[in-house]
Order: sequence, then structure tokens, then C-alpha cells
Amino acid sequence: MAGLLKALVSASEKAADIARLCRHEEPLFQLLVAEKTGADKNRRFLQDFKTLADVLIQEVIKHDLGTEFPELQGHIGGEESNEFTSAQGETVAVRVCGTVGETAALLGSVLAPEQAAAELLAAAAHRDVVLGDAALDGVALSIPPGDLAIWIDPIDSTNEYIGGCEDVVPVDGISPAGLCSALVLIGAYDRCSGCPVLGVINEPFFRRDPLTHRWQGRYHWGIAYQDTRLCSLSPPPPPRPPPRVVLSRAEGPGVRAALDPLCGGRLHFAAGAGYKMLCVILGLADAYVLSEGSTFAWDACAPHAILRALGGGTVALAEALRARRVGDTGPPPELLYNRPAEGVVGAERWANRGGLVAYVHPQHLEAVLDALVAVPGL
Repeated sequence: MAGLLKALVSASEKAADIARLCRHEEPLFQLLVAEKTGADKNRRFLQDFKTLADVLIQEVIKHDLGTEFPELQGHIGGEESNEFTSAQGETVAVRVCGTVGETAALLGSVLAPEQAAAELLAAAAHRDVVLGDAALDGVALSIPPGDLAIWIDPIDSTNEYIGGCEDVVPVDGISPAGLCSALVLIGAYDRCSGCPVLGVINEPFFRRDPLTHRWQGRYHWGIAYQDTRLCSLSPPPPPRPPPRVVLSRAEGPGVRAALDPLCGGRLHFAAGAGYKMLCVILGLADAYVLSEGSTFAWDACAPHAILRALGGGTVALAEALRARRVGDTGPPPELLYNRPAEGVVGAERWANRGGLVAYVHPQHLEAVLDALVAVPGL
């Protein structure tokens, strides 16, 4: 497990480097913002550059993990398809090739005529990451990688990543929007049970260096395997009244009205499912509630593992409320990551249908479920 954990952290750091590179290097930044400015000749592709950044990060993580742990090959999933249409109308499968030059040539076939951008991305994809983290070296736990599968969200909260707002003022420590909510999420789950066992969250845009003005990141990890609970973070503070709940701004009025009295009339709002779960992990919020099936396995797996490591979890909201209504007093059902939904296709197969509640302290989960049990339609 120590080797796999270090590999996941290293992959997240390389991914964060690529995400920052796309905003810092001018040839890449101009492509990234082209959809906003609308002033480029190759508009067909430039609208999709954000998707290429996502895809390349995903393929880099797949490549690096699959190379080090062949048992994981074929069991690493993510949000994005890796196929693009080149300027010549050919289908190109984005991947990491054997050399920097080969990868640059492949990316160049998609990015043409932006060869400088292709070379920058290729160099970043092949760059080695050196970790200097003694805490990672001290993790001693054995679990066969062949028992696990991986979910990747290469850039969670892509719209905030593209928008790039850097000066959003936090409310009680929670940023309502902005670049800080764009995260790299890598989670491992047990193939048989579907339970998340290991998670890494990387914040590529945690803060700016005051001298260089370059973005600096940080990462967090957690392990929840059998009876072992290990985490890079200290547990959040004890429960405080009233609980602090974070929601999406798209959350419906029924949920808002039910939770508002519980929270003393002060709900919080933020962008990005991963970021809202991170707020719970960091103790900035006590629960994240989502009533819609608008998140997916790759959004939740990594933060769910860290929440479990801290003693909390992520509950399937609709199932938990149904159980409550029939008097089931057992533990509310947690999200699982190995069961695609039946009767749907594409990404919807992996949607967290029926919503979720992320929490650390069980009493906050109970309070949220009590508040929502009578809401029509849930």
C-alpha cells in the first residue's frame, strides 16, 4: 500500500503541474482562454482545449500507475474519453507514448498548428516527480493492488478552472467559486466490495508564491482499509452548533428550506463536488448535501476514502431516506464504486443517483437526514 499510495500522490502532483502549466505558459494559456475570448482562427479545437487538458492528465495518471502496477491495467477509469478529431478529420487517441518526441508528435496532430503547446504538454507528461514526504515513507500497510480499481477526476470543477477567478473572497473559510475549487482527484476502491479504500486530493491552486507569483499546490491523502485508518490530516474539531452545511447553488428550494433552520439560517455555497467534500474533510463544513444525481463515481471516490479515514463517510441520500421512512435503524448506505447503473448508457452508468451526504461526525449526518426526511420528492 505504501508504494501504491506514493504512486497515487506522485501522479496527482504531475497532474497538478500540468494543470498549472496550462495557465502559466502563454502558448497553452491562450488556448485555454480561447473559448472565453472567441478570437482565434481554429475555434473548433480551441473550444475543446479544456477537454484536452483533462484528457492528457487522465492519460498520464493511467500511464504512470499502469506502468508501475500492471495489475491495475484495465481497472483505471476516468471522466473523459481520450479520442479527438484532428485538423485532418482523423480520430486521434490521446496517450502517453514511449518518448517525449512521440508524445509531442501525437499531441501536435490534435493541436496543429500549435506545436509549441504540444511540446510543452509532452515534456510535462514525461517529467519525473520526486516526492520529499517522510509521512508517505512511513506508511506500512499491505494490500494487493490487484484487488483494487481506480477512479480519476483529472480536473474537478472544470468550469472554475477555465474561468480562472483568483480573488474570490471566502465565506467562513469556504470559497463560493474560483480557481481554488479546481482539484485533481484519484481514488482507489475494492473491486469486490466497491468500498473506497484510498484517496488523494490535490489542490493545484492552493496559493500564489508572493515572490514568483506562481501557483503552489498541496495534497491530502487517506487510507480506510479493514481496521486501518490513516490520514495526512488531523481529525476535524468536535461538533459545533449549529452545523455548517455546504450546497451547490443549483440545489432545490425544498432542500434549502429544510436545512436552513438546522444551520441557524446560514447555508454555505460552493462550486465543485470535490471541493465541497474537501471542505468537510478540512472541517470548514460539517456536511455537504446534494439531492440530485449530478455527481459521478470519479467525483466522490477519492474524497470518500479520506472521509472514511477520518471516521466519516459519504451516504447515498435517497436510499438513506427511504430506509429511514420504513423504520430501518441500521447504518445508512454508503456510496459504492463498482456497480454501474442499469438501463442507462455512457457517463450516467456511474452517476451517484439519488444524491449524497458527505460528513465526518455521525451526529451531523443524523441531523441532516432528520431535516430532509419529510422533504417531498427526496
